[in-house]
Amino acid sequence: MQPLEAGEPLTIGAYRLLGRLGAGGMGRVYLGRSAGGRTVAVKVVHPHFALDEQFRARFRREVDSARRIGAQWTAPVLDADPDAPIPWVATGYVAGPALSAAVAEHGPLPENAVRTLGAGLGEALAAVHAQGVIHRDVKPSNVLLALDGPRLIDFGIAHAMGATASLTSTGVSVGSPGYMAPEQIRGVDMSGAADVFSLGAVLAYAATGAAPFLGDSSAVLLYKVVHEEPELGELEGDLLEVVAGCLEKEPADRPTPMELARRLAPGGAAALVAAGWLPGPLVREVSRTAVALLDLEPQDAPVQSGPVPFSGAAWDASDAVGGYGPNGGVGGGFGSPPEPFRTHDPTRLSHPGVLPSWPATAGTAGAPGASGTSPRADASGLPGPRTSDPRFSVTVGADPGQDRPDADRGRRLSCTVALAVAGALAAVTVGGAFLFDLMPGGGAQNNADGNVGSTPPAATPSGGPSKPTESGTAGPERITELPKEFIGTWKGPVTEKTTGEPHGTLTAVFTAGRTGTDVVRMNTEITGLGITVSCNSVARLTSGTAEELTLHERTDPDRPSTPGLCTSTTTDVHFTRATDGTLRFRSEERGAGLPYGTLSRSGG
Repeated sequence: MQPLEAGEPLTIGAYRLLGRLGAGGMGRVYLGRSAGGRTVAVKVVHPHFALDEQFRARFRREVDSARRIGAQWTAPVLDADPDAPIPWVATGYVAGPALSAAVAEHGPLPENAVRTLGAGLGEALAAVHAQGVIHRDVKPSNVLLALDGPRLIDFGIAHAMGATASLTSTGVSVGSPGYMAPEQIRGVDMSGAADVFSLGAVLAYAATGAAPFLGDSSAVLLYKVVHEEPELGELEGDLLEVVAGCLEKEPADRPTPMELARRLAPGGAAALVAAGWLPGPLVREVSRTAVALLDLEPQDAPVQSGPVPFSGAAWDASDAVGGYGPNGGVGGGFGSPPEPFRTHDPTRLSHPGVLPSWPATAGTAGAPGASGTSPRADASGLPGPRTSDPRFSVTVGADPGQDRPDADRGRRLSCTVALAVAGALAAVTVGGAFLFDLMPGGGAQNNADGNVGSTPPAATPSGGPSKPTESGTAGPERITELPKEFIGTWKGPVTEKTTGEPHGTLTAVFTAGRTGTDVVRMNTEITGLGITVSCNSVARLTSGTAEELTLHERTDPDRPSTPGLCTSTTTDVHFTRATDGTLRFRSEERGAGLPYGTLSRSGG
């Protein structure tokens, strides 16, 4: 978390501000405390959008929808003023990471945790639907994992059942590719069954570590959701039946939220939560960050390190965080508690990443759930502590409080980028429907054929190194220099395997070189809300054959990247030549969502 800067308020409404959780193109998020001592997350809309009556109407609807819910497994709206000159809303603070971050960092949840998760979210959706509201964006980054149970957040694109008026712009799809129901994609009448489909996809992700529908672009993802069966990995038994039932193509064939909840937890979700539902590593992580919150005290005056003005709709999208802990969220779209402010550490790199759940601007801060801090220079030139390891969609974290020099996380920049205004925006969104169509490629995002690169490369590519055959014949000859077939410029969309979310466009430029030298410079770029985020890296050839390469990727020291939004770890990446003349890319960084993609030769 970042201290308040000069020009920022000390109070909003009745809440004394403790620090800034995040900021970006849509507004800012602050950690606050009421006069009675309750910790809240306060979301303040950017003045640019405050002048837009359509946006105000959407914000007002978000607040009204969330206020009506008030279910046990949702985060409460405590206060709001949507008609203020600068609209704001205060929600209960949820001490826990987003599901997307927890799975990315710790792997799939155990079966008991998945059952508890499904039961709690089923009960939450039942309460949502009872108020005549469809959530429409149930996905891993909109689910928080707290010690006292899961929380469903973000009603920013919720829709009243039976409503005929819509604030969604023409051609804008509402939801997240890979988690949208078939009827939602087709644009036909929706019911609460669409949320059940999305919940089934979330449970599959929680149980297996991968989304049930994967593809190189939104177009591929949407096609698969409508026409193909889900990939459910190692799910088996009753849990497989439950998830498969939720993912039925026909809405009438899916269970209701309460039917789902009763099947997973006949005695109710609360009974499973009371018995202890989170695995040990997550319990320790949440506990540490919650304790750190107790030490926070309001500032007497903002830190005089420079102005932090609301400067326009297209802010620098560095530093986005939706809360604390690994991609933590906070109630109503925020995250787990922050740590005490850390001192500036000049030994850290200037471009560590922060996993966003909310778009950011100058001076946003890192989370206690991430290791390491560092100085950074953003559009305002404001230094400050930062977290590490962002990739959008969202999705990493580490043990809170760690800040050791030998930590792998948070030390180097990796080219794959997480844009703050991408899908993770929904964790603290205001008007998330606007975003989906503003990302690369519009509502369908990057266009791609449904059968090209629609699945990630296998762990061991078919063209990669092979073991000796039964007759003792050796596999492909190992190379000592880059094969000439790789030399040139390659470009294509990248997708996160763990979430199924698009992850920008990767450009890789290969030049001749020997093993042990840098042979490729990479750039990952993603654009939205007038913001273009660019991350640059280089990679050293470590091994390979004529068909498949393994390289070690790190920060490009010669090309500056967008501050704050690029992953900061080194990692191994793989490039494999395909028979159709394309190049398959695959990264091994789980904290980044295991990005992969299919690249084609470019004239650049």
